[in-house]
Amino acid sequence: MPVDPGKRWLPAGITGLPRQREWDAIAVADAPGTPGEEVEFVALPDGRLFSEGADATAFAAALDEAIERPYRGVAVRRDEFWAVGASAIEVARLDPDPEGQDLELTWDGTTLALLVDGAPVGESHAPALRQLAEEREQGRYAAHAHRLAGDLFEISVLPL
Repeated sequence: MPVDPGKRWLPAGITGLPRQREWDAIAVADAPGTPGEEVEFVALPDGRLFSEGADATAFAAALDEAIERPYRGVAVRRDEFWAVGASAIEVARLDPDPEGQDLELTWDGTTLALLVDGAPVGESHAPALRQLAEEREQGRYAAHAHRLAGDLFEISVLPL
């Protein structure tokens, strides 16, 4: 007869449910001289890399065979090597330019709300994001766009 752990195991995080996958690809990279303990970066299909503070070329090279671009990656120093994880992302050009860095668009079935850099604005500010979101989700949705460069944005659209 199996032993039932009861409720006393739940606070310790033992639920029997598998952990969700965090990365689409992982690799180990050698990047001597790279400063810091962690580097976040975005790799685009045209070869461009965006990162703050450190060159991510070695990290992207380590992932080249494991995942197609575009993706968002994180490299974490582990002694003399770096552990690198990447998750696929979607990128799109938003035209006309919504003139903000971060856009949050939600449709709850009755109300359409748009925040640009945290401030509420009229829905006419981001027609391209609205069109993209409605193509992906037929019902209620939340869409987020983060500017990478120029009119190129990292996009996510999720059902509500």
